[in-house]
Amino acid sequence: MTRSGIRSLIEKHGILPTPQRVEVAGILLDKPQHLSAEQIIERLKAADSGVSKATVYNTLNLFSERGLIREVMVDPVRKFYDSTTRPHHHFYNVDTGELADIPDEEVAFGQLPELPEGTERESVEVLIRVRGKA
Repeated sequence: MTRSGIRSLIEKHGILPTPQRVEVAGILLDKPQHLSAEQIIERLKAADSGVSKATVYNTLNLFSERGLIREVMVDPVRKFYDSTTRPHHHFYNVDTGELADIPDEEVAFGQLPELPEGTERESVEVLIRVRGKA
């Protein structure tokens, strides 16, 4: 995606496209992928970027809040940022730390529980943890 395309996409989500935000988006939105904040920071460092760690975290939180990306929590201390925002699910390999997409239509439920009174379903997300066979 070109820088102007990234700027347009950021603006479409109601976000001011600062140079730092465009840099972060350029890495994450380059292709469908799942990256941790640490992986994004490493890629910025490799490109001799001056974007600070705090700016990366703030930018990712903003992008997630505005629906530009999705957050995927794989455990209480590990979070990935997903460039694919359409409904889908994930495999998480606990051995390698890799996250892989599962198309939404490949997961089916016979029944979901009754929702608490006064609420409505926003989404259903499945995370299937896998590991190599012993």
